[in-house]
Amino acid sequence: MKFLSVYKTAERNAPPSQEEMTRMGKLIEEGMKAGWLVAVEGCMPSATGARVRKSGSKTTVTDGPFAETRELIGGLAILQANSKEHAIELTKYFLGHAEDGECEIRQLYEANCAEQNAQTQSAAKA
Repeated sequence: MKFLSVYKTAERNAPPSQEEMTRMGKLIEEGMKAGWLVAVEGCMPSATGARVRKSGSKTTVTDGPFAETRELIGGLAILQANSKEHAIELTKYFLGHAEDGECEIRQLYEANCAEQNAQTQSAAKA
């Protein structure tokens, strides 16, 4: 199963320190070699971004920075895990290497998800 882990943290307007880059580089290399880390990306400061919102027929664009937001997306990872519980353990491991923040974990749809959902629903009805 694949999971998206979205890392949310306080806004930073400075790039990571060399120590932080080294620490995360080692974690990324370890995760990739072990096969539990599929992809990972960090985000630039919100000043370089924008929010695009649609409500009814109206679409609005707000350029960053997003000062009104306490926590912003700092990065994301795609995890390969055996279960939701396994993804949580991997995320706890990541947070042990990161700055303060939180991660939202969401399972990703894969080709066999529809089949798995149908089997789960059939089993629940039986």
